[in-house]
Amino acid sequence: MPIDTNNSQRPPRFGIRQFGGSLLILLTILLGLNLFLPSFGARVPEVPYSDFIQQVEAGKVSRAIVGPTRIEYILNPLVSDGLTREPSDKPHLLVTTPIAIDLDLPKILRENHVEFAAPPPNNSAWIGTLLSWIAPPLIFFGIWGWLLSRGQGGPAALTVGKSKARIYSEGSTGVKFTDVAGVDEAKAELQEIVDFLKNAEKYTRLGAKIPKGVLLVGPPGTGKTLLAKAIAGEAGVPFFSISGSEFIELFVGVGASRVRDLFVQAKQQSPCIVFIDELDALGKSRNAGGMIGGNDEREQTLNQLLTEMDGFDANTGVILLAATNRPEVLDPALRRPGRFDRQVVVDRPDKLGREAILQVHASRVKLDADVQLSILAGRTPGFAGADLANLVNEAALLAARNNRNSVTMADFNEAIERVVAGLEKKSRVLSEVEKKTVAYHEVGHAIIAALMPGAGKVEKISIVPRGVGALGYTLQLPEEDRFLMVEDEIRGRIATLLGGRSAEEIIFGKVSTGASDDIQKATDLAERSVTLYGMSNHLGPIAFEKIQQQFLEGMTNPRRPVSPKLTEAIDQEVKRIVDRAHEIALGILKQNRQLLEDMAQKLLQKEVLEGTNLGDLLALAQTPQDVDSWLQTGE
Repeated sequence: MPIDTNNSQRPPRFGIRQFGGSLLILLTILLGLNLFLPSFGARVPEVPYSDFIQQVEAGKVSRAIVGPTRIEYILNPLVSDGLTREPSDKPHLLVTTPIAIDLDLPKILRENHVEFAAPPPNNSAWIGTLLSWIAPPLIFFGIWGWLLSRGQGGPAALTVGKSKARIYSEGSTGVKFTDVAGVDEAKAELQEIVDFLKNAEKYTRLGAKIPKGVLLVGPPGTGKTLLAKAIAGEAGVPFFSISGSEFIELFVGVGASRVRDLFVQAKQQSPCIVFIDELDALGKSRNAGGMIGGNDEREQTLNQLLTEMDGFDANTGVILLAATNRPEVLDPALRRPGRFDRQVVVDRPDKLGREAILQVHASRVKLDADVQLSILAGRTPGFAGADLANLVNEAALLAARNNRNSVTMADFNEAIERVVAGLEKKSRVLSEVEKKTVAYHEVGHAIIAALMPGAGKVEKISIVPRGVGALGYTLQLPEEDRFLMVEDEIRGRIATLLGGRSAEEIIFGKVSTGASDDIQKATDLAERSVTLYGMSNHLGPIAFEKIQQQFLEGMTNPRRPVSPKLTEAIDQEVKRIVDRAHEIALGILKQNRQLLEDMAQKLLQKEVLEGTNLGDLLALAQTPQDVDSWLQTGE
């Protein structure tokens, strides 16, 4: 768990900070008493000065206290004030405000036999005046300092530039290399870091230098942060962990100050590991956006990081680790040797890696005897470590929901469908027309997919709604990991995507909106085959897009500058590829129309087709004569 290096060995004491808080509270109370207590006394009726003079001349006033700002006087008993009281035998106190130019007031009081005097001196008045001037600014600055102190964990002037890194004591990360699976190559690269921290003399006696920095790159969820924690856990050294976004603040210069403070702390506790997660938030290229020559807070922080990485020797025992899933946006000065000397790719695992990851996570749940992790690994291509951990947890939740004593293979299969296609929406009731349309649509996908090369085995067809907008789905799982796709497989994939729409055209003579996502994917794949893969027979092997190393889905490559004529030619070629794949899909389904009808009727009755029954039906599909020629040439 994190440790506090500033307070872990310091006994509690009453210091300036506590004294200042007590003084602030005392001043607030005194000011409140001075300002508000007088208003809580009994309210004395106020009369105009002219009425006071009339009452004096009428002999109604017996005694008066004349002050600079007010006159307090008492009416004679058994005399009415004419305003608020009836005659009474009790004296009645009234107040008026004197007029400064009435110099005849003492004479009038003497002539009417009114006893008068000045008010006694108020020796405490200067205290209230002093508090009214001094207390408000003291309270303001006291509250401001207290808020900043709470926000930064200490006095603002001293801690606003301090590093926010979480510090883990030796071996307290709780993660070892045995907890990391599926990334054996990355583990082997990082084992050298651990060995250096444990046996530094083994390297320094030969003149070798450990890399100053190691950059972990890869898609989200592949275990980059987990690997960093495992290194710290294996090496048994302090571990500083901070996110790149935690350096940047509103105030200019704070980020650079925090970078300096982080490296100062790291050198004091060497050997240690400093881990910066999401480095792209801090180390984005200085040429990306913004004004030319701009010097914003992020750029100052990056410059300070570059300086610090050049400022410490490789053998000081401070190892800098960083992780990002956007290496293409990092500043070139940050990636050069001497700063991040080694770049380790933490990619999605292959089938054996997925099986190893499943074994790690499945060891924490109770498995049934029918669970075969090797089969599950084959059914989860493209899953990262985080996806597989979520899969095991979903299967355990399903088993608990069904009151089972262990997690079965059926739970894992259902969990895969939940992750891939979404949650089953049993409450979403489709009309008969919609259900029929979805059935023919999904069967159209399945028949064409069964005839196309490299498409993978069709495992299941369902018309049960899942996820946000899926009214049905066809589950295809590859039989092995694939890292390359050839031309005929891309064409077959496009035809498969258009199979649902083609089935609707053949059966109903019109199409629905259910094929919108299929059309989008087919068009994107056809465009990539032309602009990125150079598979067009008419435009030739020319790349119209700039390939960038990207690990985030949904990000597109930038298009090279091309002429309007060439842009039109690209659009025409994409349209030709999609149109030809559509014609092939229509031809396949027309030749297999009876199979299409039979499978759709069975799907409407059972709602799900899978296993041997589905395989036997798809084995009856026939391939038209022109399909093989189209797959080879695209014509």
